[in-house]
Amino acid sequence: MTTRPQSGGPPSAAQDVANLGLVRPPLVYLISLVSGVVIQLATPLPLLPETLARPVGPPLVVVAIALLSYSVATFWAVGTPVPARKPTIAIVRTGPYRFSRNPIYLAFSLLQLGIAIWVNSVWLLATLVGAVALIHCVVIPREEQYLERKFGAPYLDYKASVRRWL
Repeated sequence: MTTRPQSGGPPSAAQDVANLGLVRPPLVYLISLVSGVVIQLATPLPLLPETLARPVGPPLVVVAIALLSYSVATFWAVGTPVPARKPTIAIVRTGPYRFSRNPIYLAFSLLQLGIAIWVNSVWLLATLVGAVALIHCVVIPREEQYLERKFGAPYLDYKASVRRWL
């Protein structure tokens, strides 16, 4: 199920996309991942006993990739773009969006968590905490404000019925 934007005149180009400023979610997670790897290489600090890290990390990475793929495919199926710099066409309520309003961010987070466990790095977990905080406190609120302006009550209903993360 999808919800199309409210009509009420054409929005300005500046208002028709979420204003994320310089904060781009894939870049946030990439910087977090690279920073964690660099710190781990400089000062290795294990996260778990090796007997737990190797069997738990890879399956979590696979789950994250599957969730990311499913989330993106669900957006594409209704014709709405994935990047926040492009206008959202519809509120997607199917697939993983039935359970989480942000399954792509959840997938990015699970991916880094899986890698942190797999390579057994406290630093990758620590940098993930910073990335999630930035996404949760800056990116998602800006996206939600945009969606509230664009879709109004249908988005507020969706927001009230589906959790932000999971």
